[in-house]
Parts: sequence; structure tokens; C-alpha cells
Amino acid sequence: MVGRLGGQLRIAPGAVIGWDMSAALALGQALGVPPLVLAELLPGIEAVMVTKLNQQMEADHGGKTG
Repeated sequence: MVGRLGGQLRIAPGAVIGWDMSAALALGQALGVPPLVLAELLPGIEAVMVTKLNQQMEADHGGKTG
């Protein structure tokens, strides 16, 4: 499911700030994932994804953002 959320990123100039959680919850529901599981797991996974993508963007742009 997480791999399918790539198109649902919330982005600010020069940074990824998270997923569109409404879309994430709707996708999970469509895939049959219990809402409790989504509510428990997605915030932690989102935090790691945001950190890693922003680190990668910073490395790709030589530390320059925006």
C-alpha cells in the first residue's frame, strides 16, 4: 500500500511534508486494510518517508532547497 501512495504527497517549496491522509485512508479502505491498522501504522511510516525523501532531495541538490 505504501508504494501506491507516491502520487499522494503533500509538498511545500523544496520539501515533502507528508501524505494526503484522506487519500491514504481511502486507499487502505479500498484494499481492505482495517482503519485501526492504518491509524496506528501510517503516521510512523509517513515520518520516515518524509525524512528520507527530504534527505535525498537535499543530497541531490547539493544542500540547496527551494
